[in-house]
Amino acid sequence: MKTFILYGTRFCHLCELAQGMIDDVGLAADDVQIETVDISDSDILFERYGIRIPVLQHTDLRELEWPFTAVQLRLFLNS
Repeated sequence: MKTFILYGTRFCHLCELAQGMIDDVGLAADDVQIETVDISDSDILFERYGIRIPVLQHTDLRELEWPFTAVQLRLFLNS
């Protein structure tokens, strides 16, 4: 199973859009799991991702930054 990390915050409308897209596109495969991490809980993560969220991190540490399309997301999850 591949586990991806979605970095964002609780009150980020773009993060909600990204999560919705992930739900529609990404979780159709049984071998994909998305873990959400709230960057506001960590000064280090907030400094790294604060102006770039939402960011989806691949298991190999590549990152897909918003804005992304459903096609880009599908390719990212399957690569």
